[in-house]
Amino acid sequence: MVQQGSDGPHALDPLGDPQQEDLDLAHSLSALSTLSTGLDLEVLLTRVASFAVQAIPGADGAGLTLLELDRPDLIVKSADFVREIDSIQYAIKEGPCISAAAQGLTMRSGSLGGDPRWPHFGPRAGRLGVHSVLSLPLVTPAGIVGAMNVYARSKNAFDERAEVLGETFAVPAAISVHNAQILAQTARAMARLQDALKGRAMIDQAIGILRSRGGGTVEEAFDRLRKISQAEHTKMTEVGRTIVDEAVRRADARRVQ
Repeated sequence: MVQQGSDGPHALDPLGDPQQEDLDLAHSLSALSTLSTGLDLEVLLTRVASFAVQAIPGADGAGLTLLELDRPDLIVKSADFVREIDSIQYAIKEGPCISAAAQGLTMRSGSLGGDPRWPHFGPRAGRLGVHSVLSLPLVTPAGIVGAMNVYARSKNAFDERAEVLGETFAVPAAISVHNAQILAQTARAMARLQDALKGRAMIDQAIGILRSRGGGTVEEAFDRLRKISQAEHTKMTEVGRTIVDEAVRRADARRVQ
């Protein structure tokens, strides 16, 4: 279901070529299906936004916002002017992308400057020469993962057919984006686990060094590490690394002598 602005529904562009538009959509969907999951997340999202410009007639540029838990939302663009427009709506927390993601509904406007739904965002976008928008929520079985903003400088650039084409593209786009997000989250979790394991190994080495110097149990050596960490306001991993590095330097010095 679409939420429309005061400009009302638009008639199909008599100059439009439905057959060519269908071909453009097919090419975009084909390109979308061949995206490598090995791409950097931001690169992949940017390509999805670029494919949206190709798929939706009348588009001059597109942006994609990925909603992230416990991290800042990731925002990408297919054209430089999109970054400026999207920055406005996220700064003032008002705009079609925010509405689309929050409500799970397509947002379309052909006259942003006078659209009552976004009284602060719309005029600022209009002053920058951007008058039309088609915002599409990215919906997956797991929920809404973000939204895609497609912009045009001309007024009334997106008609009902453009909206249908956009929503058709948004379905597989949402799945591609969600899969890439899951892979990126998994990679971050693995990196944190590896860091934790490296940190634990460093602490274990430091405990061994402390016991070799002063004796005592593992628990007593660990307690000494903890007290140094608290006194120096430094993570135990860093304290352990300092102890290990110092032990290595001493060993190297003895070998030189």
